[in-house]
Amino acid sequence: MVTGDNRDTAEAIAIECGLITNHNEPGYDSDKHVWIGKAFWEHVGGLVDEPLKGKDGKPKTDKKGKVVTVKKLGNQEAFNAVYKDLCVMARSRPEDKLAMVIGLIELNKVVAVTGDGTNDAPALKRADVGFAMGIAGTEVAREASDIILVDDNFTSIV
Repeated sequence: MVTGDNRDTAEAIAIECGLITNHNEPGYDSDKHVWIGKAFWEHVGGLVDEPLKGKDGKPKTDKKGKVVTVKKLGNQEAFNAVYKDLCVMARSRPEDKLAMVIGLIELNKVVAVTGDGTNDAPALKRADVGFAMGIAGTEVAREASDIILVDDNFTSIV
C-alpha cells in the first residue's frame, strides 16, 4: 500500500485490511514493514535517467538525434533487499510511488496502480495497468490510466 497518509494511519489501515498480519507476533518490527516515502526514496537512490539501448548495445536516439532515456532506480539492489518486507509506504510523494513501480517492474513483477489524483499520474502511467477513479478522479489521473472505474468502487476491479 502506497499512500500519502501519515505513518500511524497507514499502518492501522494496513492491519485492518490484512496487509500486515504479523503485528501481534513477538519481534514484529514496524520499521521493517512501514516506510516513509522520503526514506524509501533515499534508500533506493531516487530515480535516474539511463540511456535506452538498442539491440546493438548503443544508445537509442530520437528523430532529432537526442538520446532517449528511461527512468531507473539509483540503486536497484537496495530496493531488492527491502521490497519483500515492505508492506506500507506512508507520506508518499509522486516520485516515491513511481520509484516503487519502477523497482517492481525491473523485477518483472506485474504492477497495478489505483489512483484518483494528479499526483498518482506518473505511477498510473508507468504501471502495467493503471486504474483511475471515474467520479472522484482528476482528468490527469483518468488520462494516465488504462482502466477507469466508473463507479469509484475498488471491488469493480475484480
